[in-house]
Amino acid sequence: MSTYKRVNYREIEPVSGGMHFLREPLDSERVGVTITRCEPNWNSRPHDHAENGHEEIYVLIEGTATVVIDGESVEMEDGDAVWIPPEATRQIRNDDEECAFVLVSAPASIEPEDGNAEWSTDGFIG
Repeated sequence: MSTYKRVNYREIEPVSGGMHFLREPLDSERVGVTITRCEPNWNSRPHDHAENGHEEIYVLIEGTATVVIDGESVEMEDGDAVWIPPEATRQIRNDDEECAFVLVSAPASIEPEDGNAEWSTDGFIG
């Protein structure tokens, strides 16, 4: 039995024009990873993860883009990463050239009184 699972995001059917969700194909229980290839002038829908407690990290790996976080525009260029807390509203706005992101999401860890952190996976949707 193998201890890892390998997929190629290009073989996963994109959703919403360019989002390749990898959590299910990789059988991940705690971490969501999405490769997002944004066509020129593409915008994601504004959303947050307050209900499921997911924090996210967006890493821009190609091009330039703007991530709007709670109404503040964060200009990004390739190599930039931004952490977004669960309750913050976020939206990707692409300019007139294609760009690509790696989006990583995970439930916030719970710190019990004894100091031993564990992951909360209630409501995890990747």
